[in-house]
Amino acid sequence: MSADQPVHIVAYDTTWPARFADQQDRLSTLLAPWLAAAVEHIGSTAVAGMPAKPVVDLLAPVRSLDKAQAAVPTLEEDGWLFWPEDPCRHYRLWFLRPRPEARTHHLHLVEHNHPHAKALLAFRDTLRADPSLREDYANLKRRLAVEHRNNRNAYTNAKNDFVEQVLRNAGIQPLPRDLLPE
Repeated sequence: MSADQPVHIVAYDTTWPARFADQQDRLSTLLAPWLAAAVEHIGSTAVAGMPAKPVVDLLAPVRSLDKAQAAVPTLEEDGWLFWPEDPCRHYRLWFLRPRPEARTHHLHLVEHNHPHAKALLAFRDTLRADPSLREDYANLKRRLAVEHRNNRNAYTNAKNDFVEQVLRNAGIQPLPRDLLPE
C-alpha cells in the first residue's frame, strides 16, 4: 500500500449512512459464515455532524479471527484490498476499497466482544452523545490533517491520546495501541 491519498477532512456528508448500508448488506451476505453479530458503522462518518475523511469505516464482528482468515479471498474477489502487514493483525483483519489512492471504505474484522471492538463502538457512541466532545475531536482532526496531510498513519497515530482519554472517561480501560508505520 505505497500509494495513498492525502488526509483531507470534509464536512459531514448525509450520504455516509447510505454508503455504509450498501456495504453492510453486501458484507452481511459475504461474511455470513464468520459473522457473530451485525456489521456496524464506526468511525467519524458514523457520527452525525462530524467532519471526517470521506471514508466509511465498518466493523464486522466475527466469531473467530483465525477462522475468518478464510474470508480474505472472498473479500478480495468482491474488491476489498487486504493489508497483510497491518501491525494490528493480532486482533483484526483490515481491508480497504477500492484502492489506497482513492479509498471509500475501510473494513475491520475483529472478534465479537474483543476489547478493541468494544472500544471502537464505545468511542463512536460517546461522540454521538456529547456535542462538546464532538467539537473538540473535530478541531483536533482538522489540525492534525494539516500537520500530517501526506501521512495518514501519522494522522491516525496522533489521535491516539484523545481516543484513549475519551475511552477512559467512558469507563473503558484502553488497550495498548499498536502504532501504524509512519
